[in-house]
Amino acid sequence: MKKLIAFVFIASVLNCKTTEKSTCSKPNIVFIFADDMTYTAISALGNMEIKTPNIDRLVDAGTTFTHAYNMGAWNGAVCTASRAMLISGRSVWDADQFRQKWMVGQELDKTWGKLMERAGYETYMTGKWHIDAPADSVFKYVTHVRPGMPRDSRSHDGSIPLINEMLKNGKSESDIKGVGYNRPLTENDTTWSPTDKKYGGYWEGGKHWSEVLKDDAIGFINKAKDKETPFFMYLAFNAPHDPRQAPQEYLDKYPLENISLPKSWMPMYPFKDSIGNGPGLRDEALAPFPRTEYATKKHIQEYYALITHLDDQIGAILNALEASGKIDNTYIIFTADHGLAVGRHGLLGKQSLFDHSIRPPFMILGPKIPKGEKIDMDIYLQDAMATSLELAGIEKPDYVYFNSFLDILNGTRNTSHYDAIYGGYVSTQRMIRKEGYKLLVYPKLNKILLFDMANDPEEMYDLADKPEHKVRKEAMFTELMQLQKELNDPLDISQIKRY
Repeated sequence: MKKLIAFVFIASVLNCKTTEKSTCSKPNIVFIFADDMTYTAISALGNMEIKTPNIDRLVDAGTTFTHAYNMGAWNGAVCTASRAMLISGRSVWDADQFRQKWMVGQELDKTWGKLMERAGYETYMTGKWHIDAPADSVFKYVTHVRPGMPRDSRSHDGSIPLINEMLKNGKSESDIKGVGYNRPLTENDTTWSPTDKKYGGYWEGGKHWSEVLKDDAIGFINKAKDKETPFFMYLAFNAPHDPRQAPQEYLDKYPLENISLPKSWMPMYPFKDSIGNGPGLRDEALAPFPRTEYATKKHIQEYYALITHLDDQIGAILNALEASGKIDNTYIIFTADHGLAVGRHGLLGKQSLFDHSIRPPFMILGPKIPKGEKIDMDIYLQDAMATSLELAGIEKPDYVYFNSFLDILNGTRNTSHYDAIYGGYVSTQRMIRKEGYKLLVYPKLNKILLFDMANDPEEMYDLADKPEHKVRKEAMFTELMQLQKELNDPLDISQIKRY
């Protein structure tokens, strides 16, 4: 980790008391949220195949947390759990219980947006929501609330609806074939095109959804620039979630011959069915089983194209903030709700606890934030909420599990707020990451895997059966069970065979 230059935040930023008529010098906060974007999909962080000049601007102008994690999910729609944790501040299993209150209109005043609003902020949201509460009950100003994914005809738990159900709902057989599953079968497979607007998706409504969000954001910025009231913007892109549709000029930037397969690529992950990642999972059904090199590269091509298109929209938003004259008193946080496999370990989706699927990019920039720095201490992406509260001078409520990392940024803390990082996916996977090692538990297989993340970041070499790691394995397993207890995890793994 690069050594950070300690700094002191201006006292008025953190301690300003806001009234209806006076907002003092509270900073603006802009939260930019991608969907399904893995931590490796940024040029400035080492991926030389992808073009992300504007996200690179964030890396250069701010500090990057290289090890940010999502805690897991209670169903296949991992984004729902991630966003519920972010908006509520609760850890994964508590958020699952807490969202039941939102569904009957209770405790909405304890959400991220409402906490900011009570502190004097104009709060604004546009884009993907996918949370069990009305967006306008959390944010004061809302436009274009989007569903979990463009053309969301799939079930919310991530499974694939039966074809006859789709037929009953007026879809033709050719239309079903065109939604983009099980493709491409060969190099001549033209059943679906990411640029063909007849398939709807991101093109529904006439303008690409990422461009609509950019327009929404700029519209709000142009109104806010003449006001003294601080603002909090929650800008939630659907991109680069599938269907990965981008204009042709973006696809043209990525010839297949320039795309390499991931180091951990394989035609089939041997444990896919037992960990809930088989053909019945919607994300995994996008490409044929077994995976082929050609199909994997096509999905990567479309993924990269949509990210570069997203990057251009982010660039326009950054330019608007700079032109508004507000940038010098604005903090920008960029992250995603989780990562994505896109071919790693023979998987496509985000329903595993490998780093590619639980680890998104994470950057923060703003007044006094060190530029171009990288910090490798573990955080959760949901720490963004607690951090924004501290920036706004709001005392963190007791019910917020996650932590502000401003003390790490200003040099008063040199260790993570978390002794270990926890991960849980439905009843099929559990994980703990600690001191550079990761322990994975597959309960249905009675199986444990252990990875040395420093020397094996692609998680390709299982050390669980190595005698020299017996003590470490047992210690990490014991700590995982303790974390389960602390986090109200409903799954009992105590009977898993460890030897």
